[in-house]
Amino acid sequence: MDVVTINSMLRPENPFIRLNFSDNVVVARVALSVGATVQFEGREIKLRQAVGAGHKVAVQPIAAGGTVYKYGENIGRAGSNIEAGDLVHVHNLQFDVGSRQYEFATTLSDLAAIPSLKANTFLGYPRADGRVGTRNFVAIVGASNCAAYATEQMEARFAKESFEGTGIDGVIAFPHVDGCGQAEGPDIQQLRRTLEGLADHPNVAAAIVVGLGCEVNQISYYMRPDRSGGNGAPRRGFTLQESGGTTQVVSDGAKAIWEMIDEVGKAQRVRCPTSKLVVALECGGSDAFSGITANPSVGYFSDLLVKQGGTVCLAETTEVLGAEHLLTRRAVSRGVGEKLLEKIEWYKQYVDGFGLGISFDSNPSPGNKAGGLTNIAEKSLGAVAKAGTSNLTAVYDFAERITSSGFVFMNTPGYDPTSVTGMAAGGCNICLFTTGRGSAFGFPTIPVVKIASNSTMGLHMDGDMDINCGTVAEGEEDIPSAGRRIHSFVLETASGRKTFSETLGHREFIPWRIGPVL
Repeated sequence: MDVVTINSMLRPENPFIRLNFSDNVVVARVALSVGATVQFEGREIKLRQAVGAGHKVAVQPIAAGGTVYKYGENIGRAGSNIEAGDLVHVHNLQFDVGSRQYEFATTLSDLAAIPSLKANTFLGYPRADGRVGTRNFVAIVGASNCAAYATEQMEARFAKESFEGTGIDGVIAFPHVDGCGQAEGPDIQQLRRTLEGLADHPNVAAAIVVGLGCEVNQISYYMRPDRSGGNGAPRRGFTLQESGGTTQVVSDGAKAIWEMIDEVGKAQRVRCPTSKLVVALECGGSDAFSGITANPSVGYFSDLLVKQGGTVCLAETTEVLGAEHLLTRRAVSRGVGEKLLEKIEWYKQYVDGFGLGISFDSNPSPGNKAGGLTNIAEKSLGAVAKAGTSNLTAVYDFAERITSSGFVFMNTPGYDPTSVTGMAAGGCNICLFTTGRGSAFGFPTIPVVKIASNSTMGLHMDGDMDINCGTVAEGEEDIPSAGRRIHSFVLETASGRKTFSETLGHREFIPWRIGPVL
């Protein structure tokens, strides 16, 4: 599907949106009552059921077992005979997309159709390893749940402090529930990679690591003298058992934080190229408009940023199934495309290992379905639009350091707090988060830009939504215009403008535990 020209089919006088001329279902732009007659493409279609905004309507008969097409792609089979004017949803659409045919590096783009923008810098914080921060925090990282309370109390010492004149945006704690009762192996390695990525992040000027002292996840890992690379930020480590308990470790940590703030000096923002932006792409609380307005608009932004040398990271492995064949075509090599398929296969085995009979198609939530999304194939086709048309240059494990530029993919769950945690740990210094049902989300140390897919929710939750892309469905602007608007907002945010999630204090952070509790 072409995410750039999708706007040519969005007309405010038309209550239906056809996303591809080969589709046999369309999307209702507004709610329509049963019996309503709609003029569509030179003919009349009478609705046989009431249809909510964002829901699918058949525009031609589809026999039982026949393929249902949306975005020009197979999204399942008709569970019964479907007539023109019928609502198409969970009651008559079965998740059965068959086996996808994979091609590799067959749809590569040079982004020639994407304009070169003059706005190509932002005000950021350069780091010793070449990365650039969009914020400048001191991070307090808990090594385990046993130290979680101490990290929170340490942060509380600074709750009423004014950091004016210090160059520091604040002191942020990362408490969590893991770090002990875990076996050595992939599970604890992933946690260490995650916490290390948060401590050694371009948005972090200095870090404290706090442990109990006897947990599996020893702070010695984060304090090892042979740590390679890094952003050059000073780091201190403490344990409750060595300091002498909760009160003393909080005092020791608070004293060290003030010392490190003096050590890093009064940092000031300087002009940096947009090629230093690494943007996490996330969608949550999606509806059918997410894949029509907000996600394609973010996709256009992604192409604009990639053309400037920047990086965008798509994630949520559970939300690419059914669309992965489109991504392999855009992989720069067969190896990159096969690595994506390996992550999907790993995730299937991971899910199967719980013996619950669940599948990827368990992913669409009740809210997704209420918003018109029937199955994971349909959801994924809209979700991958966030990555635009750029070539897929690399595939990463959860929380792995992102080193490639361009469009990259990270293996994460579809659960928003965990997915963004992985991308943040990988080095993303800003996040674009699209939503249709409405989602209140933010991350402790990276700004999260909330983007509404429809104006009804966008206006209703206007204290949470930074950008409204419902204007696309209403014909007020096209996708390139919305994408450029997002690009401008991102540069302002990267330069210090606070998002609503930052102002409200949203800090949703959850590591991904893949192993057993011992």
